[in-house]
Amino acid sequence: MITINENFLKLQDSYLFVTIAEKVKEYQKKNPDKDIIKLGIGDITRPIPEKVAEAMKKAVDEMTNISTFRGYGPEIGYNFLKEKIIENDYKSKGINFENSEIFISDGIGTDIANIVDIFDVQNTVAITDPVYPAYLDTNVMSGRSGKFENGKYKGVTYLEVKEENNFVPQLPNEQIDMIYLCFPNNPTGTVISKEELTKWVNYARKNKSVILYDAAYEAYIQDENIPHSIYEIEGAKEVAIEFKSYSKSAGFTGIRCGYTVIPKELKGYTKKGESINLNKLWNRRQSTKTNGVSYITQRGAEAVYTKEAQQQIKENIEYYMNNTKNIKEGLEKVGLKTFGGENAPYVWLKVPDNKSSWEFFDELLENIGVVGTPGVGFGPSGEGYFRLTGFGTKENTEKAVSRIQKYYTN
Repeated sequence: MITINENFLKLQDSYLFVTIAEKVKEYQKKNPDKDIIKLGIGDITRPIPEKVAEAMKKAVDEMTNISTFRGYGPEIGYNFLKEKIIENDYKSKGINFENSEIFISDGIGTDIANIVDIFDVQNTVAITDPVYPAYLDTNVMSGRSGKFENGKYKGVTYLEVKEENNFVPQLPNEQIDMIYLCFPNNPTGTVISKEELTKWVNYARKNKSVILYDAAYEAYIQDENIPHSIYEIEGAKEVAIEFKSYSKSAGFTGIRCGYTVIPKELKGYTKKGESINLNKLWNRRQSTKTNGVSYITQRGAEAVYTKEAQQQIKENIEYYMNNTKNIKEGLEKVGLKTFGGENAPYVWLKVPDNKSSWEFFDELLENIGVVGTPGVGFGPSGEGYFRLTGFGTKENTEKAVSRIQKYYTN
């Protein structure tokens, strides 16, 4: 008889955003004439830069010519893109990498889910709470958690980020092997200082831990004192894997391209204590389980670094951040308490009147047709909070803010 991976049975209900979509679909079915404004899922609305589109069209034309046609590409990415990444994303910050330390993929979500393959199932795991659900779910699927009780999985260390600690995770008292950090943070929209991030790097070096650092929203950082990469911290190459994406900066949510950085200095260990190069393990994993990202897509990603594309990306980020500013200021005008929204396109608000996150979700949907994301969907510490995104259109953002203000002043 075929048996299943019973760790999947530990997962709670359906994926957060699937649940939201089903609720909205059911509401629209019952109220077909209602205008729904969606500020929940972090999907972009601005188009990709023209230079990116031109590069992809040129690459398509190359594929029609026998002299420039390409078949299978390198599983870990073309060097022409890696060189642009190193030059623009790291050398500009005084950080040096080799091409072999950059791994091109179809996005952060895929790599965060797959990176667990190279780590032993017995490793202890810590995640910030609340946090992007994939960190926790992929480790549950892999068998690194116990049963789900009282809103938490046994065997997982939850690093609470709340108003009480200024949304900065505190170092655990025990030794943790795998540590997930995301800054600017999804969902809270808050950031971490170099001083605080240095504490985590030092902790990881002391305990021979690995930090899995999600920097998907680094392009939105406005404060010059906030690090854009964990490798700005001394010693981070010894303990950190960094994930970056073109989705939220260059509009690649539907095109799919990102990259993961695994420095050669980063080591893991066998049970006997022998040190192993994690870069080689990930290379082997990717070469076996993926066929890489298409040539056409990678040419588009390469064009992200052109002067013209960078200008358009800057304008798009300003557009989204203006939306975020309007949300934050609009909510505060009617007495709602907000956090984040200054270095990230997310506003994290305190749910009023002691309602639960899902009660607030239902209230906004049913009364004013505005969709956000319940904080508890990101973890137990998210209960009582709610996320709104600046990724909508300017018109819809203004309309949603107006509806919320009108609702709370009546």
